[in-house]
Amino acid sequence: MNRETDLTVSTYGIAKDLDYEVIVLPWGATEPHNWHLPYMTDCILSHAVAADAAQLAFQKYNVRCMVMPPITLGSQNLGQRELPFCIHGRYETQKAILTDIVSSLHHQGFRKLFIINGHGGNNFKNMIRDLSIDYPNFLITVSNWFNHINPKDFFTTPGDHADEVETSVMMHYHPELVRLDETGNGKSRGYAIKAMKTGNVWMPRQWDMVSHDTGIGAPHLSTAEKGKKFANAVCESYAEFLRDFAKIEKTEDFYEAWP
Repeated sequence: MNRETDLTVSTYGIAKDLDYEVIVLPWGATEPHNWHLPYMTDCILSHAVAADAAQLAFQKYNVRCMVMPPITLGSQNLGQRELPFCIHGRYETQKAILTDIVSSLHHQGFRKLFIINGHGGNNFKNMIRDLSIDYPNFLITVSNWFNHINPKDFFTTPGDHADEVETSVMMHYHPELVRLDETGNGKSRGYAIKAMKTGNVWMPRQWDMVSHDTGIGAPHLSTAEKGKKFANAVCESYAEFLRDFAKIEKTEDFYEAWP
């Protein structure tokens, strides 16, 4: 951990004298991840990826970012919320948290925020639209680390939850937290209606009706080597983005010249 770029280990004595160009906010959830990964998997992994990306951005491009502590509240489905210690963070709650963070950072003079999301149930688009109205000179971007780069290029059968992707990346960052000998098989079932199978029509899944162990995917295929290769590729890409994001002076700079 780098005390200059990771607020979970930094101190005011360090941070007060440094200039930060982008603030990075990991966002996860508190929920079961099959039987072999911790409840805090989405928080742990989004923070680990964010910290590595910020360190790379400084080492390669001299762009200094500060990574905030991960947010632990995520949106949950029916069939998950009923499980012990699975916490459902409502849209209104998540928006209030993000609003308070943006308000504080804006007041302190920061103008760029990058959310690295680790939970598939979270959706920040409307929150960011609202905040862009309230803080038009505060730029907010967001990305899901787990599909920022196509996982099919790195994994045999990438799934949906506590799968080969999350398990492999956790084995890379925190092998002591993975219990592959305890995992469920991660088998699941999809929708019966064609339009919902294709994703053209959507509704929240009733989680206990699609998975017996809360996992969707094949965790038994996971390896730390796969996780390292994928995480490194994601962090390299994020470091490049942080370099480019840091150069933005105003919203118009995001766009190409008029044809």
